[in-house]
Amino acid sequence: MIIIQEILKTGLIGLFFGTFGTTLGGIIGVKLNKTSNRFLGFVLALTSGLMTSIICFELIPEALDISNLLNTVVGIVLGIVVMVACDIYVDNTISKSVKAVDNSKTSLLKAGLIISVGLAIHNFPEGLAIGSGFESSIKLGLSLAITICFHDIPEGLSMAVPLKNGGMKVSKILWYVILSGITTAIGALVGCILGGISEKVIGICLAFAAGAMIYIVSGELTPESNKLYMGKSTVIGNIIGILVGLIAMSI
Repeated sequence: MIIIQEILKTGLIGLFFGTFGTTLGGIIGVKLNKTSNRFLGFVLALTSGLMTSIICFELIPEALDISNLLNTVVGIVLGIVVMVACDIYVDNTISKSVKAVDNSKTSLLKAGLIISVGLAIHNFPEGLAIGSGFESSIKLGLSLAITICFHDIPEGLSMAVPLKNGGMKVSKILWYVILSGITTAIGALVGCILGGISEKVIGICLAFAAGAMIYIVSGELTPESNKLYMGKSTVIGNIIGILVGLIAMSI
């Protein structure tokens, strides 16, 4: 009974943080007529720094401590491969869908819906990170949940903007945004269950989460933040993120 309660608690935490970030981003997307690229670049860079701290100072050291080098490397590679596969699938689906319709409101609406599906797929490994993190320690689990919540804000924004410009009602946009975050809770449940098998499995799950986050940082957050705004604010955001993450890991 206690084990079931812990699993459900982890799932609820994953649900809250997974949907809060995307929902906040969605609200920003539907309320603001024009969002500053400088602000978005800063948020992405800040999140990139936070994730880098957690990867380098907590996830990988913890995985090495409770498992071994081979399992850690295998877990990291698996995490990267899964994220690459998700990205390729989503990119191909979006490009095919957008080409299939005219460059109009219909195209924007279609792209927004496909992005929401992609984000739902993308959020599962993030939930897995939260679940396995809690199996290692409460501090690590909460740190991952909060960081992923920050990361989900621009994702919710990226989904809401095309849906809004495509003519969808605000209430329906927010509903789709919330739905896309539910897979984070599913991932958290799976991570918690797998992590409960043995410490070695926890180590592999943590390494998997590290690999997924490495790809998110190097393949998405950093390039996108620089694309949005090539200036000092993104550099400062990244540095602040790393320092805040280091302080949080040390408390």
